[in-house]
Amino acid sequence: MTRPTIVIVPGWRDSGPGHWQSLWAERIQGAVRVEQDDWITPVRAAWVASLEKLVLESPGPVVIAAHSLGCIATTHLSEAAAARISGALLVAPADPERRAVLTDFAPVPYAKLPYRSIVVASSNDPYCPVRLAGAYARAWGSEFVRMQNAGHINIDSGHGDWPLGLALLQSLTDEPTTLLDGRRNFEPLATL
Repeated sequence: MTRPTIVIVPGWRDSGPGHWQSLWAERIQGAVRVEQDDWITPVRAAWVASLEKLVLESPGPVVIAAHSLGCIATTHLSEAAAARISGALLVAPADPERRAVLTDFAPVPYAKLPYRSIVVASSNDPYCPVRLAGAYARAWGSEFVRMQNAGHINIDSGHGDWPLGLALLQSLTDEPTTLLDGRRNFEPLATL
């Protein structure tokens, strides 16, 4: 079987240096990162089109690693793009109805996703109440991982190297995630 392409989907304002998504993009063999023309004033059609293009151009199956608004963009994909996805790690999904700049992504789709997915949410995420993240997970047919006091699960809340996230990502693939130095498994990236 073809190794899946890991597609990293940042959220509003991108994921800067030291963020787990940026570290994964640098260190996971074959990972690709979605680029957007406008990270500050997101437009759903443009964001989804960028993600769809990357997914459809991938040579085989795709596993998504999305954060915040990237999770919501992932749920807006067309059937053709969604059919290429074999799994999705949806971390700290955004609530586009809470911030005016994100309202173009509302309403959030509440349909079952056609691939295995894991939603990870925090009990004190300032951008999405954990109860709403749980409702997303139920609607999407996702496994739900509730973290205690983990903020927005980003660099500001202390989630640079994030071994739990890497382990969850690996659980969505048929084989260990290979890091660029050839190591596999769940070793913290900081030790590499």
